[in-house]
Amino acid sequence: MSTPDFSGRTVLVTGASAGVGRASARAFAAAGAHVVCAARGRERLAAVAAEVGGTAIVADVSHPEDCRRLVEETLAAGGGLDVLVNNAGCHHRGPVAQRSAEELGAMVDANLRAPIVLTRLALDALRASPAGAVVNVVSIAGQMPLAGSATYSATKFGLRAFTRALAEELADTGVHVSAVSPGPIATDFILADIDAVSDITFSQTMSTPEQIADLILACAADGRVERSRPVSGRVMATAGYLFPALPRLLRPLLAARGRRAKARYRRAGSEPR
Repeated sequence: MSTPDFSGRTVLVTGASAGVGRASARAFAAAGAHVVCAARGRERLAAVAAEVGGTAIVADVSHPEDCRRLVEETLAAGGGLDVLVNNAGCHHRGPVAQRSAEELGAMVDANLRAPIVLTRLALDALRASPAGAVVNVVSIAGQMPLAGSATYSATKFGLRAFTRALAEELADTGVHVSAVSPGPIATDFILADIDAVSDITFSQTMSTPEQIADLILACAADGRVERSRPVSGRVMATAGYLFPALPRLLRPLLAARGRRAKARYRRAGSEPR
């Protein structure tokens, strides 16, 4: 995959202090963009922004007032906005009955409300860009719901629906709206506490943050509505939609495969990134 050219463009990446957000900030900067890096953790965020020669803005996108300030400060720093990458998110794992109402609400706020609010606040600037783009980092969980991640899956289904509907709404404006739907990624998001992650999650091929960042750049460049990795996850989701009994039948097999993958990660002493 050739690297797109983002020279002279301003890109806002949320959740930029680690994982896919950090990899995306690096990739956009390498492609010539001025990257505005947003996250809650000041020290790690400052380090990433310094590395990519970008701007650091400390913000918690689950708060609408922070979203408004983030867009205002981005426009002040970059003179405009060309690409918005809604990457920040959170996941409190476990059955709904075992999570507090506050934890469930936090997932809705970070994973669904924040991208919607940020996108709305950024729309005027994106329309003014000659190549405006929104890329929402969704998840295979937004195509294939998983017990133990009911609320997380709901937020990702919602974000995927928002992405597709908004892409149609903005079809004649020059602003492209895309979704990137990854399976498991080798980051702290799942590797920091392997035992809390479902076995089925580990049944899929693990991606690196850099591989997902490549998909984000590709979507920002060509406006393709959705890219997924691994492709097998998308195939499984489609098959489950067409044949609703299939996921239940395959669940024991996938769980066993995932347990073997977890064991390999433990033996290798894999370090989260």
